[in-house]
Amino acid sequence: MNLHGKDIKIFTANSNPKVANQIAHELGLPIGMSSVETFSDGEIQVSIKESVRGSDVFVVQSTSDPVNNHLMELLIMIDAFKRASAGRITAVIPYFGYARQDRKARARDPISAKLVADLITVAGADRLLTMDLHAAQIQGFFNIPLDHLLGVPLLAPYFKEKFCKEEDDIVIVSPDLGSVTRARNFANRVDASIAIVDKRRQRANVSEVVSIIGDVKDKTVVLVDDMIDTAGTLCNASVALCEKGGAKEVYACATHGVLSGPAIERIEKSPIKELVLLDTIALPQDKLIDKITLLPVAPVFAQAIERIYADKPVSPLFN
Repeated sequence: MNLHGKDIKIFTANSNPKVANQIAHELGLPIGMSSVETFSDGEIQVSIKESVRGSDVFVVQSTSDPVNNHLMELLIMIDAFKRASAGRITAVIPYFGYARQDRKARARDPISAKLVADLITVAGADRLLTMDLHAAQIQGFFNIPLDHLLGVPLLAPYFKEKFCKEEDDIVIVSPDLGSVTRARNFANRVDASIAIVDKRRQRANVSEVVSIIGDVKDKTVVLVDDMIDTAGTLCNASVALCEKGGAKEVYACATHGVLSGPAIERIEKSPIKELVLLDTIALPQDKLIDKITLLPVAPVFAQAIERIYADKPVSPLFN
């Protein structure tokens, strides 16, 4: 692939090489030759083993656990490409870490998402491609173009096909007030009604369900969120939907499966029959329990990369 005098190259660091290889395969390209290693003292060494002079470079790296290591790998790789005279550098970040620290919730709080945006820009990235930022306003933290893909167009067709004979019995549920827009978008795609779980958060990763807004009695419900971290909100909501709302069955889906701490244990014990996630974050084998289904993001990222390279709009992918 070679347009307007520049060739295209896909590179990866260590957070999600499987997705990077799938993206390269979708584009009919080899993965770029590079290595990212760690010295015994924890310092990261990056080696780019082919010329990138004048190339349109896309470096794929989710800033997932261990977040700081993967962030530093990304920054150092971008710096390496910049110093090697790459024509344009696009950071492809399927999962953007630190996205939940997007505002000052208390006095003297940092806005870490803004700091990370500055670091990526200063390192030398010319553009950023990501999916389902936890807070949409983070797009404004960057002074470079940012393309923001959505997970709903990938998740909704899975459930539309799964429940194609039971459409009247499906209710799409937002696990909190902040996810209502996402749930409504999802519901429009599967022709279903919506409900909202009203929760109160006492502190980080701890929440309590107060009430359910909407009718879920004897319905099959699908909880829709952008990410699942410790799964406390998700599992509390699933219990409340069954016990308070009288739901028949509970399914759930999210773009990002962080699944830290007690998440897997909670999901296994919850009423959730199936949890559908996108593979923006690489999950270790011990977290791939029977309840979890992974859907690939590589096809949509490959289409987005192809459009960015050809200077075409990315917005058609939202449909």
